[in-house]
Amino acid sequence: MTKREAEKRARTLHSELERHNLLYYVHATPRIDDRAYDKLYRELEDLEAQYPALLTPDSPTQRVGGAPLESFQSVRHAVPMMSLSNTYDTEELIEFHERVCKLLAETPFSYSVEPKIDGVAVSCRYEKGSLATGSTRGDGTTGDDITQNIRTIRSVPLRLHGDKPPPVVEVRGEVYMSKDGFAKLNAARTGAGSEPFANPRNATAGSLKLLDPSAVAQRPLAVAFYAVGEWTGDRPPTHVALLDRLAGFGFQTFAQRWVCPTIETVLEALEELRALQATLPYEIDGGVIKVNERDLHERLGSTSKSPRWAVAYKYAAERVETTLTDISIQVGRTGVLTPVAELEPVHVSGTVVSRATLHNAEEIQRKDIRIGDRVIIEKAGEIIPAIVAVQKEARKGRRLQRFRMPDRCPVCAEPAVRQESEVALRCENLQCQAQIKRWIAHYAARGAMNIDGLGESLIDQLIDRDLVKNPADLYDLTAAHLSDLERMAARSAAKLITGIEASKERELWRLIFGMGIRHVGARSAQALANALLTLDAIANAGEDALERIPDIGPVVAKSIRAFFAADHTITLLARLRDAGVSPQSPEPTNGGSLDGKTLVLTGSMQSMTRDEATQAIQGRGGSVSSSVSRKTDYVVAGSDAGSKLAKAQALGIDVLNEKSFIEILKG
Repeated sequence: MTKREAEKRARTLHSELERHNLLYYVHATPRIDDRAYDKLYRELEDLEAQYPALLTPDSPTQRVGGAPLESFQSVRHAVPMMSLSNTYDTEELIEFHERVCKLLAETPFSYSVEPKIDGVAVSCRYEKGSLATGSTRGDGTTGDDITQNIRTIRSVPLRLHGDKPPPVVEVRGEVYMSKDGFAKLNAARTGAGSEPFANPRNATAGSLKLLDPSAVAQRPLAVAFYAVGEWTGDRPPTHVALLDRLAGFGFQTFAQRWVCPTIETVLEALEELRALQATLPYEIDGGVIKVNERDLHERLGSTSKSPRWAVAYKYAAERVETTLTDISIQVGRTGVLTPVAELEPVHVSGTVVSRATLHNAEEIQRKDIRIGDRVIIEKAGEIIPAIVAVQKEARKGRRLQRFRMPDRCPVCAEPAVRQESEVALRCENLQCQAQIKRWIAHYAARGAMNIDGLGESLIDQLIDRDLVKNPADLYDLTAAHLSDLERMAARSAAKLITGIEASKERELWRLIFGMGIRHVGARSAQALANALLTLDAIANAGEDALERIPDIGPVVAKSIRAFFAADHTITLLARLRDAGVSPQSPEPTNGGSLDGKTLVLTGSMQSMTRDEATQAIQGRGGSVSSSVSRKTDYVVAGSDAGSKLAKAQALGIDVLNEKSFIEILKG
């Protein structure tokens, strides 16, 4: 292929890949499967490798996170990013309408109505059709330059679609996490022993503040665009036409939008939107009403903070009043003591609520919550019951009891300890029944030892009757032990015994993860197993040796060392061995072609799956890590390689394409 032919083919591939990105990430209507997409991607990648001049910043192969930043730089918005004024009832909305009518006199106009996503506002500036800068709102005039983070979001076009885009355009939108994406992110964090995010907006805001774009690339972020700042050239005459134009550029806009000729039809549209609220893939907290005719916006003007031609109508979350009858303490798997509000049962958003989390003692003190208070509760994000206010006037001079966190664990009565740099109190008694129950549930979970038939109610019975005090006790259970338990027929007992027996030969990493070591999630457990191969090697490894393993930092290494050095762990491991628990280690190697090397896999390969590649690496003495660091020897980059490729390039780590990787495997 000549250079000219390569240039022509690269342009075609560039266009095709961007079209398929648009169909997949914006319109959710993919036209080709992953394998076909990967084939196109790999072809473009190969051409760019052969002819480096073809590699441009807006290439689909460059949608990756760059090197970590030391801090965010400031960027000034060409047009200020104003915030909308809020209304909370129809009377205020009608007052807004009357002000607009007064300012426009007899000029006819209409309104547009669209969802108000509960996310984080950003601005994306495009110059000559290419993404130049992405920034936060900041104070409205100046925000943080988060361009590298924005580039990792697949629903943001790196280059505008269509013919003759404006020479300069600033597009404003809201970064958000879908409900499904947020649930999966929190599940992964919980599995790794990290605190879950409180709600999608907090998770989104925290993600955009990360200084490592490769970490941002792992978060399920998207952007819905709804406004513009600076725009050179002709603009669409109405807001709805503007949204259509933005969609033509490749931006995600709102599928749900209404054009309303009167304030009465605006109210109807808001009710229709409220009815759709539960079915939308993202969280909304209301609707946005704008004067549709854009040429009238200048006439209407703005205040120092908000435009006079738009307003946000916020739906009130259902709030109800009830009595806080008590505050109890819940003991988690890692021993954290969490205060929980015990409430007089009350209906909220379709369910009966009798408990609500209070998070920690600082939250209770901040809100001045007392036992016996009348409190206002709502479902945060329509899911989690939360106390949002205290009706202090209802105390009527009564001296209500202030709550104090206990000095001892309410379950085992052992001292409660506050560790350095932690807000939470913690019970450190590993024989505490509350911890044991959650420990056994974690050990038996599908993501760990996967013991079929061992559910929460059965775990409660086993521990309450002193049949089980740690995971090793599970392997001593017999049908006779189970026969007296509630809802435990012979068939259920046989199923459980079979499930326990099958768990004896699970993979090594599952046992390590199931142990419940603080800070050790599934990925860390896999890294340990791949690097050290046996349970004894892991148990005896020093902190320095552990820190040399990818995914294991100083805090995790210290936690692992402390766990395996404890007397109770030594006893537990001996009992597990005696019971026949023999975890399956990665296959040992003898001087393979990757002996002692650490590799990271990113993207898709045509000749093998990710699991097959992992097994091939381990079979040749190497280990596979989930993240790129200075400890990494090679990054294997298949098609659609992500942020890990950029980080490898920034760190100067050797990058292998599929062909080179296969050659190394062959030795």
